[in-house]
Amino acid sequence: MTLPTVAIGALGGTIASTSTDGTEVVPTLSATALAAAVPGLAEAATVRAETLATLPSPSLDEPTVLRTLSWARAAVAAGAQGVVLTQGTDTLEESAYLLDLFWERPEPLVLTGAMRSPQAAGADGPANLLTAVRCALASASRERGVLVAFDDELHQARWVAKTDSMSTGAFRSPVFGPIGRCVEGEIVYGVPPGRTPPLHLAAGQESGDPRVPLVATYLGDDGYVLDAIRPEDVDGVVIAGFGAGHVSARMAEAVGRLARQVPVVFASRTGSGPTGRAMYGYPGSETDLLARGAVGAGWLSPVKARLLLWALALRGPVARADLASAFEVRGRP
Repeated sequence: MTLPTVAIGALGGTIASTSTDGTEVVPTLSATALAAAVPGLAEAATVRAETLATLPSPSLDEPTVLRTLSWARAAVAAGAQGVVLTQGTDTLEESAYLLDLFWERPEPLVLTGAMRSPQAAGADGPANLLTAVRCALASASRERGVLVAFDDELHQARWVAKTDSMSTGAFRSPVFGPIGRCVEGEIVYGVPPGRTPPLHLAAGQESGDPRVPLVATYLGDDGYVLDAIRPEDVDGVVIAGFGAGHVSARMAEAVGRLARQVPVVFASRTGSGPTGRAMYGYPGSETDLLARGAVGAGWLSPVKARLLLWALALRGPVARADLASAFEVRGRP
């Protein structure tokens, strides 16, 4: 019997981390070693494994993710029926969404990782990797964009978030929940395929690296941090606001000053729920920020909103009308 082909690209992270003295772990394992440690994987697929990086999750960046995107495209062009990427969990939700913004193939692209290193009791990496491979090879996974497979659950890249610092069930989709599960080796979805069309990059645009800071507001915020940002040094700014995207009156003044010069997006720091549109009218409310030129992120979390603005800036200067249109489309279910 001819087995389907899956491409596995490894970027490092806990799933690939080992220790030489039984204490602190660091990324060391190759993609080939990761695949070889998964019981039953060789019987499920022909594996093409390649080590793309050996980095801890916090050291990944957007250019690395875009290079990984090119590798995944090439893997599909070479005959892979699906692609799996392994990486550290700290930035996995961001890598998944950035890839999803540009992944135009019908073939599944699935990200996974681990909360426990391979040498730890109850290591979850092998099970997560096997689930990710099954997801990548399932016909029902096609035309869904980028997915995250973790703890036998399947999540859309747009909504998934790491919600616990230690638990093996760290990944959740707080807004709408997971879209599928792996049950007794079978990939099962509760919603039909469908996705927002990906963004298009012209030749040469993938080599850029816009600067888009994320600024979280806090009790007593007077706008000091936001005012310290020099408009000429950034391509846009995202603000993680209170509640439905609110900030203090003094912070709102700083938002207005900056929004006259660069794109500014406000998101909710709550972890679930959208930014408001027309509920409140005080200085610093959603209506006030909109009037000052900022754009609401909708249902996108602050880190996802930042990546969308980064991706838009990758293609060149972003007009406010285009910014608002993009978040209207991609910031809604």
